Amino acid sequence: MSAQISFIEGQFSLIHIPLDLYSSLLQSILQVLLPHGDPTHQTSPEGLLQGLSLDHKHGFLNISVTPTECSIVCHTTWAQNVFAPVIAELPKERSRQVQISKESYIVFSVNSAGMEAGQRVMDLTAPLAMAGIPIFFITTYYTDFILVPSKDRQTVGSALLARGFEFSENDSAYVAPTPTTHSRIPSTSSSDPPSTPPPTNVAELQLRTFNQLKKRNVVPFVEPGLHLVQCSGKEILPQDEYRNGMNGHAQQSSWMENIDPRLYVGLVSALAQRPKFLSLTLAQDDAPSLLLDKSLLQLFGNSIAGDTEGDLVPIFLDLSDLPLESTGIVCGVAGKLVDEMRLQDPAATHTSELSYLSTARAGAVILGSEGSARALEALLPLFEKVEH
Repeated sequence: MSAQISFIEGQFSLIHIPLDLYSSLLQSILQVLLPHGDPTHQTSPEGLLQGLSLDHKHGFLNISVTPTECSIVCHTTWAQNVFAPVIAELPKERSRQVQISKESYIVFSVNSAGMEAGQRVMDLTAPLAMAGIPIFFITTYYTDFILVPSKDRQTVGSALLARGFEFSENDSAYVAPTPTTHSRIPSTSSSDPPSTPPPTNVAELQLRTFNQLKKRNVVPFVEPGLHLVQCSGKEILPQDEYRNGMNGHAQQSSWMENIDPRLYVGLVSALAQRPKFLSLTLAQDDAPSLLLDKSLLQLFGNSIAGDTEGDLVPIFLDLSDLPLESTGIVCGVAGKLVDEMRLQDPAATHTSELSYLSTARAGAVILGSEGSARALEALLPLFEKVEH
């Protein structure tokens, strides 16, 4: 299957919230999660904001609570009008610990059904990493999303065209006629010397990535006892009679008509207790997507769909000491991991379920429990410093 990359309208901000300040920002988080008011009128604070469709859906929103941080990706107007005022009211030393990205980001969605998951992460991030573009990558139940700095939009287009993508005017998207395969790019060898110009191949990119991570003392880790499931909120098809008044005139629909309220009760309940892990992604064209701690499933009842019997384990990378503009992290780590696991066992299918979650200051490689154990075993030696 070919990949199709489409830009989501709007400018977005990345927000880092330390866990010890989570409760101070919880009201802002819930305010963004549960937008109300009419975005076309200025009758409420939300009414002054952009980023919502006429049916009150977010173009894109990600709320992630992990063992290392709370991370929010939201429209820049929500960041500035909902989060920034609350942050400004915190004691000065505390407010400095919460960070809203200085530059804005653009988000594009990737429809790549049929591509093997681990290969998909690699193939989609390699062209951008090779072009020196810093990215954030979010795998969801339905779609992959990639965040890049707004200033790099033209470079993204050029990088995709250079890798065989074609721009479709009809779809307003970049389309790859055939999947860009990892085998077309020299890899696996780590003997290529690093240099100051952009990397010339993926092997060199991987080498640079791990050198950078080792210099910053980044070590992959798992959180004991943490097991995840990836699932979707159920959508409710609105009834015609619910949309129409008694006089037959159509009434404006609310976003609440299209979702199961029990899902949002579960989300509020989970967020109120500061979950060990919960990542929610809302996108205008998808039902809500969740990656969450299995112990939270009881809060949602039958409001979610998907493999709730799954058993995923995240491997975390604390990237707080790296600048936001670091490049090649996703591609370098995921690509090298795929290589190493295939070298260990060419017949293994563990990487077929690999996904990746970028948060403001961390990354998580997510695999099934068995695959995660093998992945951690493969990764740890790559982070060992070599004494010269």
